[in-house]
Formats: sequence, structure tokens, C-alpha cells
Amino acid sequence: MADGDTITVLDSTDTQHRIRLEGIDAPESHQAFGSRSKQNLSEMIFGKDVTVVYQKTDQYGRLVGKILLDGRDVNLEQVKAGMAWHYKEYEREQTPEDRELYAKAEDEARAARRGLWVDADPIEPSQFRREQRQERQSRR
Repeated sequence: MADGDTITVLDSTDTQHRIRLEGIDAPESHQAFGSRSKQNLSEMIFGKDVTVVYQKTDQYGRLVGKILLDGRDVNLEQVKAGMAWHYKEYEREQTPEDRELYAKAEDEARAARRGLWVDADPIEPSQFRREQRQERQSRR
């Protein structure tokens, strides 16, 4: 388990595959709620048989897909629990149905102040990564 939106799975031949969960963006490990997001994902799937539905590989060689556990969309569960954002930057890669489900799940988690939404103004991981890069560059 890398973080709240990236996992490693073993296939039936014990080959490892890194999977980036499609449609969500979880806090970075050193960001607020990063470790809680990773823990939530781990509690849902660690040691269990899952199905990965994917259509592409990202720039880091990870498969980008949806994780299904007993027919449940694990990616969506992360958003419902307030452990990830619906990743709107890539929503066009989702089916229209998933796009709507994920957006609604984020709105509901935000309204209920679940998980990371307990913070008044949580920083999206993409913004956090940009700020970290800028900070590193300014130190050079």
C-alpha cells in the first residue's frame, strides 16, 4: 500500500502490479489525512482478492483502474469515507455514471464533514504536490 490511491496487487502468477486508483486523489503520505487515507484503504482490501478494471497505464508505469471487492467499488468507498477527492482533472476518463457517483460522494462527505473534510479548507493533493515542487525549487 503506497498511499490512499495507489496499491500493489499480486496476480495469480504472483506478479506484482502497481495500481493507481482511477477517479480519486488521496492526500499525500506527509499531508494531513495521508496516513489515515492509506490505513482506510488497507483495512478495506489488504489480504483480500480484488478485481482490477483498467484501461490505461500512467506516466509512472502504474495501471490506472477501479478496484472491486465483492462487487463494491473501493475507489468510490475512499471518496465516501472522506479519504480522497473525486479527481476532477481526470474525470473525463470515467464513465458518466461513475463521474456522477464520485462527485455526489464527495459532496456528501464534504457536507457531513467526514474524514479530511473535518478541516475547514483541506488542500487538494495536486495543489500540495505543486507547492512542494515549488518549495524544493526555491531552495536550489
